[in-house]
Amino acid sequence: MKPKPKKSASRSKASTRTPFALNLFWRTFFLLAILLGGGIAAWVQTLRQLEFEPRAVQAAQQIASLVNLSSAALRYADAINRVAAVKTMSEQEGVSLRPRGPTDQWEPFETDRFTRLVAADLRTRLGKEVVIASSVNGKPGLWIGFDIERSPYWLQADASRLHQQMQIDTWLIWVGIAFTATILGSVAIARLINRPLQELSFAASRIREGEFESHLDETTLTSEIRTVNMGFNRMARELAKVEQERAVMLAGISHDLRTPLARLRLEAEISVYDEEARRNMAQDIDQLDAIIDKFMDYARPDETRIFKVDLVPVIEREASAFRDTTQIRISLKLPPALMVQGDETELARIFSNLFENARRYGRTPETGIARVKVSHVQAGDTVIITVRDYGQGVAPEKLDQLTTPFFRGDAARTAATGAGLGLAIVKKALQRIGGDLALANARDTGLVAHIRLKRAD
Repeated sequence: MKPKPKKSASRSKASTRTPFALNLFWRTFFLLAILLGGGIAAWVQTLRQLEFEPRAVQAAQQIASLVNLSSAALRYADAINRVAAVKTMSEQEGVSLRPRGPTDQWEPFETDRFTRLVAADLRTRLGKEVVIASSVNGKPGLWIGFDIERSPYWLQADASRLHQQMQIDTWLIWVGIAFTATILGSVAIARLINRPLQELSFAASRIREGEFESHLDETTLTSEIRTVNMGFNRMARELAKVEQERAVMLAGISHDLRTPLARLRLEAEISVYDEEARRNMAQDIDQLDAIIDKFMDYARPDETRIFKVDLVPVIEREASAFRDTTQIRISLKLPPALMVQGDETELARIFSNLFENARRYGRTPETGIARVKVSHVQAGDTVIITVRDYGQGVAPEKLDQLTTPFFRGDAARTAATGAGLGLAIVKKALQRIGGDLALANARDTGLVAHIRLKRAD
């Protein structure tokens, strides 16, 4: 098949890595998820700030109530009942009372915004002379120093009373629910936004493969999408018309050329006496006739009936047509029976063109003979036939152009006289029977054609 040129700037450009990119769905999803997640985080922070001051006031009110109740209980109780009251408060409320000594060492309570708010509210309720500490004599807790009948006391309460917040597990549950809803909502919205664009992308892919019957919904509610779909459908209809007219024109030209070619051949055989000149003229006419056959094959209508076909005899028959071992040698490694869905005529045309393409462009430089190997792989309901030559391969940047009608590499123009339709015919024939063609360079040398067909049970 077509020879590979030496290293060049175009090849180095083609070998550069494609930058990482997200498709439109994931891009929309991540943007929506970030937006909604940021909104949830902002609302959580806002709610925390809104309930910050009321929580401080509530905590100070509870502590002030404990101090006032403790002071009243001690003030109006006798010595025996005072001991019982202190014991009851310690057991049931987690509050202990003890005398405050002049040598007590204590640390200030106000360390952050919340504790400053609590301390300010406590002094408003209990008096400015009240002492609020976070630890006394090295024992941590919430300590309130106040006087009962001019006797100083410490009231020790559990510091957790100041942090009557929602439990962390509850916060995590609700935040988790909110973020889960955000993810699901982002998926739904992204899918809804991208569905028309995805349908448009699929339709464009079908147009690229030569399927001009793609039709997009022209009744969608979104005006922009409706306009795009209408324009796309009009474009598909125009392309189908152009393709049909081109096929008719090619078929007409090919048909009209056959009569003068046949007349030229007859006149050459009658009027030319030089045997070598007559033979060369006949070869030229045969070559023109073969090119016309390519035109006719490419212009063939797309309607093809699908049958169950044994592929191995078809390939063997087409391979046996290439008898000249000084030009091509074909090796088949296929099972006795390989049933696929297709059309026998189309399948014969596919492998005939592949072998002819290998004979023209896949010759090894050492021997000048094209060696072709045909093998297969079965994967589920698919059969992949591999046709490989051991020629010089094709420049990577030209692989996608090999199935373009009339495309030939620079070397091919001088080395062969084909019409540049062989692989284009293969691709179009495979499309007609529901198959697929993939071309790639072999790891060492040569070009590999993978023909994907549906297996027939």
